[in-house]
Amino acid sequence: MENKVEKIERRKFLAQAGLALAGTLLLPRMLRAETGMAELFAAGPSRYKVAVVDLMILKRQKLSAIALAKEIGADGLEIDMGGLGKRETFDNKLADPTMRNEFLTQAKAMNIEICSLAMTGFYAQSLATRPTYKRMIQDCIDTMVAMKVKVGFLPLGVQGDLVKNPELRPAIVERLKVAGKMAKKAGVVIGIETALDAKQELKLLKDIGSKNVKSYFNFSNALKNNRDLSTELRILGKKNICQIHCTDDDGVWLENNPRIDMKQVKATLDDMGWSGWLVVERSRDASDARNVKRNFSANTAYVKSVFQN
Repeated sequence: MENKVEKIERRKFLAQAGLALAGTLLLPRMLRAETGMAELFAAGPSRYKVAVVDLMILKRQKLSAIALAKEIGADGLEIDMGGLGKRETFDNKLADPTMRNEFLTQAKAMNIEICSLAMTGFYAQSLATRPTYKRMIQDCIDTMVAMKVKVGFLPLGVQGDLVKNPELRPAIVERLKVAGKMAKKAGVVIGIETALDAKQELKLLKDIGSKNVKSYFNFSNALKNNRDLSTELRILGKKNICQIHCTDDDGVWLENNPRIDMKQVKATLDDMGWSGWLVVERSRDASDARNVKRNFSANTAYVKSVFQN
């Protein structure tokens, strides 16, 4: 028979063995958890990428925009489709295969991604009344496909401001339904920028009824109308936002802007599960507005410090 000492020792042994077994069973789960965290942190820099706009760095459809974007420290570039004026469509140099290939080759060599093509001609032209809108959108989509770019930016602009011109809404909805069908056929997305608040923009997207037409959200539109960024983002939702213009009106750099709590914005986007491109458009120092490298390098570095840290 076991004496008291032997019984105590046996109980200690069994207890230690039980803990060891539990640890063995938990180890794969713990390793999976650690691996998941490692993957999350490893994916951090790629979950959010930062781009600049060729038009705003004064390099509209210029090959040198790629090198400048690299020098600024951006991950990518939004390229404009070219001027419009009284033309039937954009003055698009990228329609030329030779020029297009030069852009693609340079971008690959410098590790700069082309995140989107921008139809900024619609800032001053009306989507609701422009007779050649189909050709314009198709030209952009054709260029997107040729360059393997998934997002086309279409601002409704001044003449398409649905807050000031609500009577244009039916025509804009019908034309964006057409654009949605064109985008679906090509496997791309048209990102629209409106003057509406998030609730009204969400309603507009529902009326358009196309998964290929989404919101290209602009911080500035919300900020200058005293709307909370995080609330607006949550209302629109992860699936309805294709890209974000991470910008405000010119005046101060993003890091010095009291209207934006960028860390809170990141926390909101993290919580939503959103990922994608943050495109710096403006937020230039008003006292030195034309100093492209200084302004865009500062803003790009700041956005990266928040979203890629």
